[in-house]
Amino acid sequence: MSKDEILQKLRDEGYRITNQRRLIIETILANDCSCCKEIYYQVHKKDPDIGVATVYRMIKTLEEIGVVEQKIVLKPSCKDDTCRKDCIFKDFEK
Repeated sequence: MSKDEILQKLRDEGYRITNQRRLIIETILANDCSCCKEIYYQVHKKDPDIGVATVYRMIKTLEEIGVVEQKIVLKPSCKDDTCRKDCIFKDFEK
C-alpha cells in the first residue's frame, strides 16, 4: 500500500492528516522497522517533539484500519559493550 493510499484511508475513517502522522507513515514505508519502539527511534531522530505515545497510538490506528499488522519480534539486547555499531538502539538503551 502506498503512502497516498494510507493517507486516503485515514481520511476516509475521519482522521486528520498531521505532519507527525505523515512522518510515522513515511518511516514505516521507508525502513525495515520491526517494532513500535524502533519506529519511534527513527521518527524521533527526525522530529524530537514526537512522543512514544504518539507513535504507539498511530500504529494502533493503522492496525485498526487494516493498514499494518503487528507481529511479535524478539531482538537481542543492546545493553552491553558488544552492541553492533549500526544498531539503532545503541544510543537509547545504555
